[in-house]
Amino acid sequence: MANLLDLLGRILISALFLVSAYDKIFSIDGTMSWMEGFGMPGFLLYPTIAIEIILPLFVIIGYQARISAGLLAIFCIATAFVFHFDFVDQMQTISFLKNLGLAGGFLFIVANGTKDWAIDKEKKYVRL
Repeated sequence: MANLLDLLGRILISALFLVSAYDKIFSIDGTMSWMEGFGMPGFLLYPTIAIEIILPLFVIIGYQARISAGLLAIFCIATAFVFHFDFVDQMQTISFLKNLGLAGGFLFIVANGTKDWAIDKEKKYVRL
C-alpha cells in the first residue's frame, strides 16, 4: 500500500507541471509576453517547458527523483517570488502559496526518496 501511495503522490505533485507545459506549448507567444511583462527574457520559456516536462516525468518514474524534486523545489520557489509576489491580488497570493506548498512536497521527496516502485530502486541482495 505504501508503494501505491508513494507513486500516486508523485503523479499528483507532478501532474500540474505536465499540464502547465502543455498549455505553454500551445500559447507560446502569449506566455512569452506575460514573462516579459515581469522583466524575464522570453527565450527562457523554452527551458521552462523542458523543465516542466522532463523533471516531473523523472519524479513519476523514480529516476533520479531526489535530484529532480530538488530542482523542481528551487523552480517553484523562484517562480513564486518572480511571478506571484503581488499580495494585493488574492489569486497571486494563492499561486504564491501553491508554489511554496509544491516546493515543500518536493523537499519531502528529496528527504525521503521514493519507495520500491521506482526505476532507481535499490536492489536488496540476500547473501547466501
